[in-house]
Order: sequence, then structure tokens, then C-alpha cells
Amino acid sequence: MSAKIKRREFITLLSGAAAWPLAARAQQSALPVVGFLGLTTPEPNVDTLRALRQGLKEAGHVEGETFAMEYRWAEGQRERLPALAAELLRHNVRVIVAMEGGDVVLAAKASTGTIPIVFVVSSDPVSLGLVASIARPGGNVTGINFVSAELVAKRLEILRELVPGATRIAVLVNPASPAATETTLREMQPAAQVLGLKIRVFEADRSEDIDSMFANLAPERPDALFVANGAFLTTRRIQLVHLATRHAIPTTYPGRQYVDVGGLMSYGANLLDAWREGGVYTGRILKGTKPADLPVMQSSKFELVINNQTARILGLIVPPALLARADEVIE
Repeated sequence: MSAKIKRREFITLLSGAAAWPLAARAQQSALPVVGFLGLTTPEPNVDTLRALRQGLKEAGHVEGETFAMEYRWAEGQRERLPALAAELLRHNVRVIVAMEGGDVVLAAKASTGTIPIVFVVSSDPVSLGLVASIARPGGNVTGINFVSAELVAKRLEILRELVPGATRIAVLVNPASPAATETTLREMQPAAQVLGLKIRVFEADRSEDIDSMFANLAPERPDALFVANGAFLTTRRIQLVHLATRHAIPTTYPGRQYVDVGGLMSYGANLLDAWREGGVYTGRILKGTKPADLPVMQSSKFELVINNQTARILGLIVPPALLARADEVIE
């Protein structure tokens, strides 16, 4: 074969290779775009994003094949949310997924009254002003409510069962999420009174605040710690679990993601299942369903998860009846 022919073949192959990425990019740009607005960062949300994609897949959509995704993360800076939502609109997104708290959804809602928005929140979406009603959301917003704040009384009861001598409970909330904090404390006061518990509230919206809280707990050591729900606290779960174990404070958490990294106990909705359902709703909207026709879905799958290994480290013996009721016991 002559050098001239070889050179011609090489140029042909090179041109073909260059065309593939261009074709892929053209195909990608032709796909409907889903905008994702997040409060924190991708790293602590790997599992929840996987659950979101699973829900989309169940609805017949695969990222990169039937839709493209534009991600915007506020890195914990709530003041950035409106600008990031505006950025998503400039990408002509078909739907916005806002799944890390009411602040994220409110920022998305303030940016558009027409583009569909799917949320996953732990507080009542009606009281947050996100929808007109659960059955008939109206407007361009709908989603999943995994009812965490409403489980406060049940979580206190289970904590008391695990630590029967407890009377002084420290409660950690995030002041940057006032609606969720208000609901948690409103539910907690009567429940604590019935159980004869004294409550001391701590606030944290920075990592340093969590360190300070545990330092301040030393002089008046509580019998147990109650961690409220919230996107920020969830992202700091490793720090919280480490400090609770180091200070030997029995702690109850709102979701199993804490227990999976060594936390003592959690009771709450299955967050991954809620995100999966959010993905299903997003997929249905991509197929043409209007948000107003999708009632807000209430999580019905709750789970009690106990880390028995952590209990032994803390010197606790989990009552057999409580172990029997647990959906999962980590040994």
C-alpha cells in the first residue's frame, strides 16, 4: 500500500473520530434538559442522586440518552440559590428538581411561575407556601413530602425506650431552616412534657457550630442528643456521629444515612425512596404530565434502624423488644 493511500486513510479515520464527539454533542443538546438545584455539594448526595436517577429510569428516562441534566450546587451558601436558579432558566430547562430543603424550592419557585418544579421536602409543603393543597397543588410545583418533623414525638418515645433513665435531652436544629426548626420544636414541647424530659436547644448552620455545641455540652452533660432533620445537618453526619460517639452521648437521628456511618439509631422516612419517587415524578413531567395534576406524595415508608455495635461502644443494652421492632439492626 502506498504512503499516499495510507495517509488518505489516516485522515479519513481522524475525521471520523472527530465527528463522533460533535455528533454526541449535537444529540445531547437536542435532549430535554432537567435542571438540578442543590443547597450543598455533590459528594454527600451520591446515594440520593442515584435514587433520583433510578426513579427517572422507572419512568422511562436515562440521563444522556433521553434527557440531559444541568447541575447547580450552592455549596451551603443559601444566598447563591436565586442566581443559580436563574442560571438554570437560561439553559431552557424542561423541569427543575429542587430536593435539599424548602429554601431551595422557594428559590426555584421565585425564579419561574411556568417551568415545572419537583421537590422533596421534610416539612409540610402547604405551610411552606409551595403548594395550595396536598391533593391539588395547583401552579407549577409538586413533589414528595417525607414528613420528618411530624415524627418528633415518636423519635423521643423510642429514644426514651432505649435510654430509660434519660431526663435531659439536647436538641440540635439548623436556624437557617426556620420553618423546619419551628415545626420540630412545636412538636417537641408537648411530647417532652408528657415524657418528663427537659429540653435544651442548640443551633448550628456551620461545621464550627457543631464543634462548639459538643464543647458546651461537657459541663452539663445531657443524657441524650436529638438531631433534627435538615440538609446541612445531613451533610455533616460523619462529624456529628464521630463527636457523639467520642463524647459517649446516645443520639437519635432523622434518617438511616447517619446510622450507616456509625450513628446509634434513626427513625424516619426512607429518604432514598423519597428521592426515587421524586425521580418518577420528574420523569412523568418530562412525558407531558402537568405538576398541577400530580398530588403531593406523602412518604408512607418509615424505618427504625439501630446500630447495635455503636450501642455496645456506648455501653448500652438495646431492649430485646426494641430490637425486634427495628427494620434493620446493624451488628
